[in-house]
Formats: sequence, structure tokens, C-alpha cells
Amino acid sequence: MARLNVLLLILVIACALGVVTSQHKARKLFVELQKEKDRAQQMDVEWGQLQLEQGTLAMPARVEKLASRELQMQLPPPGKIRYIRSETGAVVQP
Repeated sequence: MARLNVLLLILVIACALGVVTSQHKARKLFVELQKEKDRAQQMDVEWGQLQLEQGTLAMPARVEKLASRELQMQLPPPGKIRYIRSETGAVVQP
């Protein structure tokens, strides 16, 4: 009977250690998951800011202003503009 009690005590201690170990691992993984969620949220915010910046930089009025001021580009006179039909028959305008 004493051997059985010792064996059961050893099994209970082993199970308790297994529970403690698995809980510790679960907590570490949860902390890591929270860090990754925070990182994903920060990246979403940065993505939104980059999209806003791209939209601002690519505005047609800004592009036209830079083309005329920095590259000395000008619109051609209306008589020099040519319209080309695509293979689908649609008129392609500049």
C-alpha cells in the first residue's frame, strides 16, 4: 500500500508540473500574440498614412504644377492634340 501511495504521489507531482509548464507556455504565447496584434495595428495605421500621403502626392493639380514649374512642360495647343482609336474602337484621349 505504501508503494502505491508513493507512486500516486509521484504521478500527482508530475501532473502538477505538467500543468504548470503548459500554463507558462500558454501565457508566453498569449503575450507574444498580443505583441503581434499591436504590431499589426501599428502597420495598419502606417499603411493608412502612406495611402493618404500617396494620394496627396499624386493629385493631378500637384503633378501638373510640378511638371510646368520644374520640368518646364506645357500643354500642347488644341490643334496639336491627336486622338487615337484603340483596337476596341474606343477613342483614347490624352
